[in-house]
Amino acid sequence: MISKKLAIEVLNEMLATGGDYAEIFYEDSRASGVSIENGKVSSSSSSVTSGVGLRILKENRSVYGYTNDLTKKGLLELARSLNKSFNSKRILTVTKLEMIRGKNRNPIVHSYENIPIEEKIELVREGIKEIESMKDPRIVRYIGSFGNNHRGVTIFNSKGKWFSRETEFARIAYSIIAADENGMETAFEGPGCQMDMSFFKDKAKPRKVARKAAETALLMLTAKECPSGKMPVVIGNGWGGVLFHEACGHPLEASAVSRGLSYATGKEGQLIASPLVTAIDDSTIPNEWGSIDIDDEGNPGTKRVLIKDGVLKDFMIDDFNGRRMGREGNGSCRRQNYRYCPTSRMSNTYIDNGKSTPEEIIKATKLGLYAVGFAGGSVDPTTGEFNFGCSEAYIIRDGKICEPVKGATLIGKGEEILKKIDMVGNDLAFGQGMCGAASGSIRTNVGQPTLRISEITVGGRGGELK
Repeated sequence: MISKKLAIEVLNEMLATGGDYAEIFYEDSRASGVSIENGKVSSSSSSVTSGVGLRILKENRSVYGYTNDLTKKGLLELARSLNKSFNSKRILTVTKLEMIRGKNRNPIVHSYENIPIEEKIELVREGIKEIESMKDPRIVRYIGSFGNNHRGVTIFNSKGKWFSRETEFARIAYSIIAADENGMETAFEGPGCQMDMSFFKDKAKPRKVARKAAETALLMLTAKECPSGKMPVVIGNGWGGVLFHEACGHPLEASAVSRGLSYATGKEGQLIASPLVTAIDDSTIPNEWGSIDIDDEGNPGTKRVLIKDGVLKDFMIDDFNGRRMGREGNGSCRRQNYRYCPTSRMSNTYIDNGKSTPEEIIKATKLGLYAVGFAGGSVDPTTGEFNFGCSEAYIIRDGKICEPVKGATLIGKGEEILKKIDMVGNDLAFGQGMCGAASGSIRTNVGQPTLRISEITVGGRGGELK
């Protein structure tokens, strides 16, 4: 831990050459995990991440460095190496630090660190037993894992403030590979939370999670190739939100908006989506995977309504990129750990509930695609152009979900599909994932209710949809 006295000395050294803001980010995190492959424990691991990141800002310039040498000498040497980037006179001096306390929405009640590894292994085995009970020779590989992380962070800055927080999160996951003479299919399920072990015993029960992954892989193994062409697409709730996250969420981050690298730049107050669409990034939801009490600049987590009834209202903003926008940060600054310079990132990002039921949306679709899961893709935030592969999809015929199809790819532009959403369901759900970007890999929730895009290009090798 860094004392307040030392923090003040390091901050002032960082500011010695004219910086207008300085920040010390101290992290002490402990993680552990276990993995079981094809019925046998394949790995058990633990790790400690401890170090400090220093950042100096001057107008629209930023310099960053990190070290795990927490001695006074090591921290001051890093501060001096960074302040060489500026050559002006001191304009700011830190004389005191006041502790700022935030709300603790995700309290640590029963720490995972106090749970024996044997209990975690047995939790994963519950799902493994379910897979093995299916006795299906087409399941050629199955992996179950459980991981937990206790993260402690303290931030000191030249505004004379310091913040401290502790978070603990865990995730259970099952990955299935199924194969036969027709080929190979994979499926994955991985719910996570900021709660104690009761979450996995009551809500994300291992047997249920593992069976869902296995059944999806087996079903897709029997699927025919997806037809191609322009068609209506119904996107399922929960993990279906990854499409909005990638194609529309990233372009609303200040790291892109502030540099004019987003199609949303300059469009605040304009209609950019269907009036049925309200999109939110909310880091204040208790116990959710992407929630934070304070962000990695020390700003409190907030609920940000990005799009309201189709109108662009706000962005996810960090203090540094906010300078270019004439805005202050709104609790959206995040990083993987002390080795990464922070920037604007998502937390729990979702399209809010509408008025239709999922059944009404399917029934209203005469011929189209029902996309339930996604297996990755790419997006250009500047243009919003994207392509996403579907890991689980079905053909809709005469208002009914029919045969499964594989190899489906959704192709389009984020701003175009937002305007083509013509039905929004009332069954909002979340899916837990990891988002990689400039400041590393962070926990994020994606989410949405079932919704329909009136027309989108679908790629596939199954010929024309009939």
